[in-house]
Amino acid sequence: MENTPPPIPPTYTATVSSPSTTTPRPERRPTPPVFSSPVPTRFSPQRPLQDQTPLSSSKTPSSLSPGDGIQTGSPVPQFSTPPGPPIFSSPLRPAAVPFQASPASPQPVAFSAGSSLPTSSPPHYSNGSHGFPLHHAASVDESTFESPYVLFSAHKVLRHKKLANVSSLGFGALVSPGREIAPGPEVVHRDPHRCQNCGAYANLYCKILIDLGQWQCVICKKLNSSDGEYVAPSKEDLRHWPELSYSAIDYVQAGNRRPGFIPVSDSRMSAPIFLVIDECLDEPHLQHLQGSLHAFVDSLPPTTRVGIISYGRTVSVYDFSEGSMASADVLPGNKSPTQESLKGLIYGTGVYLSPLHASLPVAHTIFSSLRPYKLSLPEVSRDRCLGAAVEVALAIIQGPSADISRGIIKRSGGNCRILVCAGGPNTYGPGSVPHSFTHPNYAYLEKTSIKWMETLGQEAHRHDTIVDLLCAGTCPVRVQVLQPLAKSSGGVLILHDDFGEAFGVNLQRASTRAAGSHGLFDIRCSDDILVTQVIGPGEEAHADAHETFKNDASLCIQMHSVEETQSFALSMETKGDIKNEFVYFQFAVRYSNVYQADVSRVITVRLPTVDSVTNYLGSVQEDVAAVLIGKRTLLHARTFSDAVNMRLTVDERVKDIAFKFGSQLPKSNLYRLPKELFSLPENLFHLRRGPLLGNIVGHEDERSVLRNLYLNASFDLSLRMLAPRCLMHCQGGTFEELPAYDLAMQSNAAVVLDHGTDIFIWLGAELAAEEGKCAAALAACRTLAEELSEHRFPAPRILAFKEGSSQARYFVSRLIPAHKDPTYEQEARFPQLRMLSPDQRVKLKNSFVHFDDYSFCEWMRSLKLVPPEPS
Repeated sequence: MENTPPPIPPTYTATVSSPSTTTPRPERRPTPPVFSSPVPTRFSPQRPLQDQTPLSSSKTPSSLSPGDGIQTGSPVPQFSTPPGPPIFSSPLRPAAVPFQASPASPQPVAFSAGSSLPTSSPPHYSNGSHGFPLHHAASVDESTFESPYVLFSAHKVLRHKKLANVSSLGFGALVSPGREIAPGPEVVHRDPHRCQNCGAYANLYCKILIDLGQWQCVICKKLNSSDGEYVAPSKEDLRHWPELSYSAIDYVQAGNRRPGFIPVSDSRMSAPIFLVIDECLDEPHLQHLQGSLHAFVDSLPPTTRVGIISYGRTVSVYDFSEGSMASADVLPGNKSPTQESLKGLIYGTGVYLSPLHASLPVAHTIFSSLRPYKLSLPEVSRDRCLGAAVEVALAIIQGPSADISRGIIKRSGGNCRILVCAGGPNTYGPGSVPHSFTHPNYAYLEKTSIKWMETLGQEAHRHDTIVDLLCAGTCPVRVQVLQPLAKSSGGVLILHDDFGEAFGVNLQRASTRAAGSHGLFDIRCSDDILVTQVIGPGEEAHADAHETFKNDASLCIQMHSVEETQSFALSMETKGDIKNEFVYFQFAVRYSNVYQADVSRVITVRLPTVDSVTNYLGSVQEDVAAVLIGKRTLLHARTFSDAVNMRLTVDERVKDIAFKFGSQLPKSNLYRLPKELFSLPENLFHLRRGPLLGNIVGHEDERSVLRNLYLNASFDLSLRMLAPRCLMHCQGGTFEELPAYDLAMQSNAAVVLDHGTDIFIWLGAELAAEEGKCAAALAACRTLAEELSEHRFPAPRILAFKEGSSQARYFVSRLIPAHKDPTYEQEARFPQLRMLSPDQRVKLKNSFVHFDDYSFCEWMRSLKLVPPEPS
């Protein structure tokens, strides 16, 4: 947790050229070595905040990663929304569950499962969230208890179906089954007790007949035998069984499901990492990339096996056996590698995967030997055979197992990882698209490329290999074509401005984030509850993946990978009026962890049911509800025009919440939202005008990447992407959290704005004029930014700029323009204004430029709603 990535050097200058001769068979390419030692540019982050718990005033816990959708049970929708997604029927469940995916761009939407990671696993990226105690006695008040793995949009469930299923607010949960916390769940090294009727697991809420040792399932109410293990003189004596005392349990079985597996001393570190590097870069980008690559290999453990491939019109596979020489075998990039050429690599004398302790100098030599693109072609017109390069890397990782009995092959443990460093689209060879959108057959070729990339990703997934695509530069990479490769393999696609610091940090964090494999995520609920939608990084599990229990009505999701930075958004409805005092939820993920142990993590939660709408609203977790609404909304925003339509949907949703749960003002046509939901509309206002749905993002590639990241992201990152967090630097190096309003842009202040994938540092003009104070404030803000993003993946870009600069527009566009509101409303929502002198108030007012965007209060009034009063 405390292991921060090493410094990222600024640049490296290569002075040795590498030929690019194409030949159908492997060919040697010797290159003299050139290498200079990296120079660190980042400083160690300090902790400027005395209390590192989240500063948000919301009552929502900062615990896990949620995602939710909302769906009405009534045949007629209560507000305007796009038509619902297609529905598939499970043979094991009478009710159907929507499964959503875009044919043009595969989405991170489906049934999928999370995974648990052992406490001894490498650094994990949880975005700084804090854990909760896992011991949960059955007598605990469920309305206050929080699970580190599950966040519900409300801690109570309405008994009346009509109100419980109001789709505008909805009920759901964000589940992060792969989240790692310390201390972790209770670990049990034996088989769990399962209900023989529905497959549910024994848990702390089960009623137990201590004389007979039988336990009653909380899901189907059937009695089950414990083979005498639960026989006890008293109920207190049962508490030594972990599953009867804790809400989360890890059942761990040592061993491996793969025949012929031979364990190694550290199976995780033996899993190889293949770097696949774009050769078609201009010199400035190449220098930044070389610096990031040098620092990356220096940061890896010495036992890590690394391979290096570069690609342009050809695929160059670098050989580590040449010692001080940067030597590569060259394959043509216009077609998939043939079996003959692959045999030449696999069975030849070359060493293409080597532990770093034996090959670190050679790796540095290879990076230094890379040369900038020499032809005078625009970036988008350069030939890049990215698809063929990934195919070659995957074949080398698989090794000779296709021809030699697996019984005598030493298989590496854990997920292998291919890290693609791309500066442009795949425009040559298999899976490629034409250079120009004006190509007469572009639409068909793009569709074919998307399918090819998805198939390649699925092939990688079958061989426990994750493909991450880290893209940078100014050339559009055609995200809609590359995204299926990352998604199907369980990886990510990230865009960067350049190959500098943020790229280098993400390269390191991508390689070290722990990932389980073969994940299956089962969801079981009380009969009163129906799961109507699941959004997350997975897909519907095949029928043969379902367990064979007599009446198993669970939803089963196949996960692409099992990582703690993921979450699944569950939308739920009640099937009818609830008569029971509690409803139960059980989430189970079965997967193989990074050490090849089979793990079943079981999380059981119960929520009380209530008749009172007021009690229900008091239990609503506004931030969780906002994130869930955001995920369901973003699911339909595949294009820019869709995003525009979704803004109107957000408007209708807020109005419907006010009509259903709020009150109408006397002698007025205005409605007031309930006081329990005061922060929800402001979060949704940030959603409709921010980068996810608004006009801030310039290119559709960026919007697509943000959308896919948000749909899969943990609760903490999702919330920050939805609604930015604003912190003003104060004297003494402390920070004060303020609403994300443009009233924070005071000329004598420095402000940090954390928007999830971006962190901005804004320096006022008066402060910037005082060189000493400005340098101290900037250093403190930079330290805070590093601290906020220390464990975040992907690492955000951090931009610092002064008031009035061109880059300041990034900062201004993400703040609510509250300067347009009357003074009394400004002071009510932004109390810090009262501390300013009259002259400072006038100066602040005169600094704003008029534009037509609504303030939050203006937007609420345009919907005929009264702006909620701050608590």
